[in-house]
Amino acid sequence: MAASPHTLSSRLLTGCVGGSVWYLERRTIQDSPHKFLHLLRNVNKQWITFQHFSFLKRMYVTQLNRSHNQQVRPKPEPVASPFLEKTSSGQAKAEIYEMRPLSPPSLSLSRKPNEKELIELEPDSVIEDSIDVGKETKEEKRWKEMKLQVYDLPGILARLSKIKLTALVVSTTAAGFALAPGPFDWPCFLLTSVGTGLASCAANSINQFFEVPFDSNMNRTKNRPLVRGQISPLLAVSFATCCAVPGVAILTLGVNPLTGALGLFNIFLYTCCYTPLKRISIANTWVGAVVGAIPPVMGWTAATGSLDAGAFLLGGILYSWQFPHFNALSWGLREDYSRGGYCMMSVTHPGLCRRVALRHCLALLVLSAAAPVLDITTWTFPIMALPINAYISYLGFRFYVDADRRSSRRLFFCSLWHLPLLLLLMLTCKRPSGGRDAGPPPS
Repeated sequence: MAASPHTLSSRLLTGCVGGSVWYLERRTIQDSPHKFLHLLRNVNKQWITFQHFSFLKRMYVTQLNRSHNQQVRPKPEPVASPFLEKTSSGQAKAEIYEMRPLSPPSLSLSRKPNEKELIELEPDSVIEDSIDVGKETKEEKRWKEMKLQVYDLPGILARLSKIKLTALVVSTTAAGFALAPGPFDWPCFLLTSVGTGLASCAANSINQFFEVPFDSNMNRTKNRPLVRGQISPLLAVSFATCCAVPGVAILTLGVNPLTGALGLFNIFLYTCCYTPLKRISIANTWVGAVVGAIPPVMGWTAATGSLDAGAFLLGGILYSWQFPHFNALSWGLREDYSRGGYCMMSVTHPGLCRRVALRHCLALLVLSAAAPVLDITTWTFPIMALPINAYISYLGFRFYVDADRRSSRRLFFCSLWHLPLLLLLMLTCKRPSGGRDAGPPPS
C-alpha cells in the first residue's frame, strides 16, 4: 500500500531533524573540548541532558534524568594556576583530551532508550571508577562520630606540636650550646634541650589553635588534628599550657634566667605577633625569621650566661637561612596561602620574594666569613663552607631569574641539607677554648 504524501513528508522531516540534531551534538562536543555543555533533545517528550566534563584530564559524558548517574570528584588543586610563572617553550606540555564521539543514530529518536543503550565511556573502566567515587562521596557526607583512642593520642599530640619543626629548633639550640666557648656541661645541655623542646611544642600548639578556620581552607594543613576534630580545642590549650609552664621553668631555674626569658619571649613572639601578622602584612616573614633565630642564641646563653657577639652571629646565620628556605617553600604554595587568607610575599609581592631570598643567600657568605673574625671558628671554616654557600647562592639566583616552581623546589631542598652541613662544619672548625689569646702551654 502506497504511503500518503503527508506521511512521507513527515518521515522525511523527522529523519532530517534527527540527523541534524545528531550532527550538531557530535560537532559541538568535538569542537569544544574544554567547556561544560548542555545538549538537549526531545525523546518521547522527555528532555535528556548531556554534560561534558574535562577537568579531570579525561572526558566524561553523563546522561541525567536517568536511574544511572555518574559522579566525579574535582581535583583539590586547579589545573591552571592563577599565578603566572616564567616557563620555557620546551617545558610547556599540551594536554590532549580524547572522547569517543556520540554513536550515530543507532539510538532511535522515536522510542525511549533503555538502560543498555546508555552512552559508553572510553575507557570502559571509567564507569566503574565513577561509581566507586560516587559511593565514596556519599559515605563522606555522612556524619561519623570520632572517638579518641588512647594509643592514638601520642601521634596526634606530635602533629599538634609540629614535631619535625620542634626537632629542628632543638638541634639549632644544641648547635649554639656546642659552639659556645668553655667546657661542655652535659646536665645543663640536657635541661636546655628539654626546656627548648617544650617551649617549641607549646608555641606550635597555640599557633594551630588560632589558625583552625584558616587551615581548613588549605590542602597543606587541612588534615591537622584540630581541623579534623581529632581533639578538642580545650585539650590543645591544656597541652600547650602543660608544655609552656614546665619548659620555661626548666630554662629559668635549671639553666639561667636569661635563657628562660628568651624562651618566654619567643613563645610570645610566635603566638601573639607572628601568627596574627600572617593575615595582615608580609612583615610576618621577618618576624618569623626572628623567631627562628632565637633558639641558637638560647643555646649560647645557656652555656655562657651572656649575650656575646658569637650568639648574635649564630642568630644571624639562622635568620638569613630562613628566607631562601621559606620563600622557596611558599612559592610552590601560593594557591594554598591565598585560599587560606594569608598575606605572604610570594602571593602579594612575588618579585620581592625572590629578591629577598637571593639577598640572604649572599648574606650567608658574609656571615660565614665573620665567624673566624669573632673567634668562633678557625679560618678553615669559611673556606670549607664556600662551596655550599656558593651553591645555595647560585640556586637563589636561578630562583630570582626563572621564577618558576622548579627553581624554587631546588632551592628549598638545598636549604634542607645546607643548614645542618653548615653547622656541622662550624663545629668541626670550632676554635679551641681560649682562642687566639691563649698563651703557650706551661712547661
